[in-house]
Amino acid sequence: MYDYLIVGSGLFGSVFAHQAARLNKRVLVVERRAHVGGNLYCERRDGIDIHYYGAHIFHTKIERVWSFVNQFTSFNNFINSPIANYKGKIYNLPFNMNTFNQMWADVITPFDAQKKIEMQREVVKGPITNLEEQAISLVGSDIYEALIKGYTEKQWNRSCKELPPSIIKRLPVRFRYDNNYFNDPYQGIPEIGYNTLIETLLEKAEVILNVDFNKERSLFKNMAKTVLYTGELDQYFNYRFGQLEGRSLHFEHKKYNVGNYQGVAVVNYTAKEVPYTRSIEHVHFALDEKEVTWVSYEYPKQDGEPYYPIVDEKNLELYKKYHLLAKEEPNFLFGGRLAEYAYYDMDKTIESALKLSDEVLR
Repeated sequence: MYDYLIVGSGLFGSVFAHQAARLNKRVLVVERRAHVGGNLYCERRDGIDIHYYGAHIFHTKIERVWSFVNQFTSFNNFINSPIANYKGKIYNLPFNMNTFNQMWADVITPFDAQKKIEMQREVVKGPITNLEEQAISLVGSDIYEALIKGYTEKQWNRSCKELPPSIIKRLPVRFRYDNNYFNDPYQGIPEIGYNTLIETLLEKAEVILNVDFNKERSLFKNMAKTVLYTGELDQYFNYRFGQLEGRSLHFEHKKYNVGNYQGVAVVNYTAKEVPYTRSIEHVHFALDEKEVTWVSYEYPKQDGEPYYPIVDEKNLELYKKYHLLAKEEPNFLFGGRLAEYAYYDMDKTIESALKLSDEVLR
């Protein structure tokens, strides 16, 4: 008998496992994959940590979260300054004065940029109802057409007119020459790597890999006083009301016999004709250069684990139904991005796991 059975060894489950084990609770973690860490998992090739499920750059302004992770590792000073490639022309991201000048050569000052955007946003009439209108109102129609429309529509497989405006609100827009994507005081990559960080969080828990809890729940659910489930919420309830929609990703990892292939960690490919959305050169995360390099190409895909929830009215109503069922499950806790049908940055995931552990651990 365990005090806690944790379904999933991603960041949320691992943080909760650490907090529970720290209080001498007996913890069992079951993981569907052949490794711990969820999407944080890195595979080491040629001395390079490949972010196997996409780029993970830690950033936060939450003091408690920063203090928590610094118990286990220091961070390097990697600053995320991605670029966009639109039909061979390069633009700085996030949208800032460099981007505006690259798009409009006569735009030099913040006043120039604001005036240009103000002129272009006049095509948006009435209240904003979709992503296209929101994007144009933020950065104008030229930047929308070149840097947002194609990228977004291939990522979500929907017209921007069919997507909620909330999606684009995550993107920073700055009227200063500043290519630092995250506006947080703390950011970087763990010096010990994400794998070691997760293993350290789980060192006092028992871990079983290659176990699909939803297929083996009769075996596992009575092994602990309380179960923390971090998997897909609709799957736990056997899709009783239907499937919550989301977009998945597929990655191709390629080796190049050069030390520096693209000159930056992340390149967004914004033309719809390019089948992948991003390329990620992992050696840059370590602020290093080797004799070879690995680049991952990120392809959007319909099926598979949902990386991005489609948070529209229909799916939110569906989630509410599952959330009500979850609240009625005796001796069960639900948390994390999949169980909460939400897109969480790493710091928000840690904050949420710490908050839950504060509430339930005694």
